[in-house]
Amino acid sequence: MEGQYNLRNPAVKRLMKEAQELKDPTEQYHAQPLEDNLFEWHFTVRGPPDSDFDGGVYHGRIVLPPEYPMKPPSIILLTPNGRFEVGKKICLSISGHHPETWQPSWSIRTALLAIIGFMPTKGEGAIGSLDYTPDERKALAKKSQDYNCENCGSHMRTALLPCTESGIPSMADVEAKELAKQISFKAETGSAASTAAEPSPAPTPIKIVNQDTQDSDHLLLTENNPEIEAMRETGVDDSSIGPQEPPQSRPNTTSLSPRQRRTQQQRRAQQQARRPISQSYTQVRRPANASQIGSTVLIVILTLALAALIFRRIYMSNEYRFDYEL
Repeated sequence: MEGQYNLRNPAVKRLMKEAQELKDPTEQYHAQPLEDNLFEWHFTVRGPPDSDFDGGVYHGRIVLPPEYPMKPPSIILLTPNGRFEVGKKICLSISGHHPETWQPSWSIRTALLAIIGFMPTKGEGAIGSLDYTPDERKALAKKSQDYNCENCGSHMRTALLPCTESGIPSMADVEAKELAKQISFKAETGSAASTAAEPSPAPTPIKIVNQDTQDSDHLLLTENNPEIEAMRETGVDDSSIGPQEPPQSRPNTTSLSPRQRRTQQQRRAQQQARRPISQSYTQVRRPANASQIGSTVLIVILTLALAALIFRRIYMSNEYRFDYEL
C-alpha cells in the first residue's frame, strides 16, 4: 500500500502512523484500513460493560476525507445494535456531521472510544440514532457475536482479545477515554438543546422624550427597535434616549392666557426651525443632486454639439452654392 500513495501527504503520513499504532487488537477495540484503500477503515468495538450492550461486539466503517486530520471522518455501523442505524452515517460531535467541533488532535482511537462511550446515551432523535428497548438491545448484543464482515474478513468472536477482569489499560487508553468524556457532552443534539434552554435577556427599559412638545412618553424598547429608527428619521433628537426616569406631570395649559399661549407656540416654532436635518435625509438627497447636475451638464454638452453640427452643415451648404454660381 505504501507504493500507492504519496508518503509526503499529511493525511497519508498520519493514517500510516495510526495504522501502525492500532495494528494489534485490544480488549475494547481494533481498527485497520482496507488493503486497497487507506482512507476506508473497518473497526470493531466491544459494548460498554454494565449497559444494555454488555457482551456485544460491533463492527463498522470509518471513511476519512482527503483533508484528514483537518476534517472529521464519517462513522457507519454495520452490526445491528439498537443504538445506531445500520449503514447510515451517525451524528456525533466527532463525526462528519459536526465539523465545527472536530479537533485535528483527535484520532481514530479517540473516535472508537467515543463510540463506546456514546452507546449507553439517549438518541433524542439525532441523525442515525435509535432508541430500542433494553431487551431488544440485549438480544442484538448476543446476536452480534455471530456477525462476519465480508469486506475485511473479520469475525466478531475473534476480532478482539478476550475480556479479562485483570486487564490494565495503558496510559494512552486512559488519556483517550478522558478525552472521549470531555467531548461526550457535545454529542448529537446536546449543544443545540442547551442553547435553546438558555433564557433570553430581559429588555432594558428606556425613555423617548420629544423636546418639541415637551411631552414624555415612557416606552419599553430594546436596542435596534424599528420605532427608534423611525423617530430618528422624523427628526427626534437621539440624545433624548436614556435610562428610564420617573414620569413627569404634563403642564396645565388650560390656565394660560392667550398671550402666554402665543409665546409658547412661537418657542415651539423656533425649536422646529433649529432642528437639524436627519442624517438619513442628507444621505438620500446628496446622490440625487449629483445625478441631476451630471444630467444637466450632459444635456448642455449634447446641445452644443448638435448646434455646432447644424452650423457646420449650413456653412458647407452655402459655400457649395457659392462655388456653383461662380
